[in-house]
Amino acid sequence: MRYIFSGFIILHGLVHLLYFGHSARYFELKPGMVWPDGSWVFSRLLGDGAARNLASISLILAAIGLVVGGIGVLAGQAWWQPLVVGGAAFSSVVYIFLWNGRLQNLDGQGGVGLLIDMAILLAVLILRWPRLGF
Repeated sequence: MRYIFSGFIILHGLVHLLYFGHSARYFELKPGMVWPDGSWVFSRLLGDGAARNLASISLILAAIGLVVGGIGVLAGQAWWQPLVVGGAAFSSVVYIFLWNGRLQNLDGQGGVGLLIDMAILLAVLILRWPRLGF
């Protein structure tokens, strides 16, 4: 179970790097995808360019937290939990704040990642799963 859970957390963290590349405009995840432009919080307050920069930095931080936390699970370290919980919670806040406020194209705005973050937080904080014995 430890290998599956750690692999899942590490891969979830690495997906954040795909969104980083997209937000930094190194590549386009899908044609016509403009995320995080139009963010209901940051674009109106700071402009789209600043929202993209903020998204890039935030996504790298979330990825680091999740990947290192997943490595902690794999290595059998007790410090994995705060990193995974912090990374998932931070990722959730990032995607909520960078959402454009519309219900169209949620998958292109981190909607699936947000659901995964919520599942991780539910499993670790509420269900106290997985019980890894360390």
